[in-house]
Amino acid sequence: MRRILDIRPVPAGLTHRTTMFEIFFDLVFVFALTRVITFMAGSPSALTLAQGLLLLLLLLYSWSPYIWVGNLVRPDVGPVRAVTLVAMAAIFVAALVLPDAWQQSPELFDAPLTLALAYVVGRAVQLVILFWASATNPPLRSTLRFFTVPVVLGWVPLIIGALLGGAAQTALWTVAFLLNIGGARIASTFRPWQLRSVDHFSERFGLVLIIALGESLISAGAGPRAMAPVGSALLAALLGLTSTVCLWWLYFDRLASAARDAVSTVPGERRARVAGDAYGLGHSTLIIGAIYVALGIEEVIAQLTEESAHPGRLGWEAAVALYGGAALYLLSRLVFRRLTVGAVYPPQVVAALLPLAVLPIGRSLPPLTALAVLTALLIGVTWFERRLDRRDERPEPAQPGPS
Repeated sequence: MRRILDIRPVPAGLTHRTTMFEIFFDLVFVFALTRVITFMAGSPSALTLAQGLLLLLLLLYSWSPYIWVGNLVRPDVGPVRAVTLVAMAAIFVAALVLPDAWQQSPELFDAPLTLALAYVVGRAVQLVILFWASATNPPLRSTLRFFTVPVVLGWVPLIIGALLGGAAQTALWTVAFLLNIGGARIASTFRPWQLRSVDHFSERFGLVLIIALGESLISAGAGPRAMAPVGSALLAALLGLTSTVCLWWLYFDRLASAARDAVSTVPGERRARVAGDAYGLGHSTLIIGAIYVALGIEEVIAQLTEESAHPGRLGWEAAVALYGGAALYLLSRLVFRRLTVGAVYPPQVVAALLPLAVLPIGRSLPPLTALAVLTALLIGVTWFERRLDRRDERPEPAQPGPS
């Protein structure tokens, strides 16, 4: 028995990279994110979009501690892998019931309560692994003392909200999220997390973003599968593909590597704080923006292949998802750039706000035209950012030497 208790997690190395097991774990997590799209697409409304945002935030800020776990210990080795599989099962269960997150039923464990309990299990597994890893790491144990209290307190409004349902559920789940994010912020302020490998940290966030962008491609292909791939549906799918390529280019072409290199040069404990702010704040909302764009593309395809609730026009809900999601992505990209690379120029801010400026017009346009306008905007922003990158890379003119 003592031998079992003496087993310790395998520490992650300074050059640790993302493992295949972590990618498998992230696929289950992104499946949960895509189920939020199913929830919002079921009956699009302002309330549904807001509730979907709350679900995305709860999911993202329950997933990000697993990146810190994988940065500290090997999650694919020994008992840690076994415990993480329990968390995967909890996330999978949460994903299955997500579309009915606000639908109460006479059953003992209805969808809201099942979702809340699955969330609690996922967070509890994080704490178990982190406390286990901190047995020989006093600074980490000190951080966890600050971190655990608000996390556990957040479970109370989550479960009570699931039992009450309706507006009370929305309000209490918002409180649960604020307790989680506020507690994490306070904990990292007093006792910073330990960041071993910047490559592993940035890679995990990047992989989830690219899988989220892949959801846009799935959304773009959903319409043509429901009908012959000709005419407006095929054109909309190609526009969705082009928009997704632009979103990919704006992050992965230059910014991802530049941000990773910038964080790597930050010294000491400040590196963990900078990485936590940049990827936790800027990068997480990048993922949310990509999910909303995917929802908007799916709505456009649906309106082209089915009878629309807004004949002849896109409508507010779809326009907010499509244009608002793009604006959130572009603005989050600038926040991320500012927190890592440091340089953000006023024209970039103006370009990022363009989708919001066009949103009131876009909601009155035919769905295909609205998607075409957004695609043209993203192509323009991508071209502008590419020119800006080239300008930044231009070498300084050589100074003449002494004659």
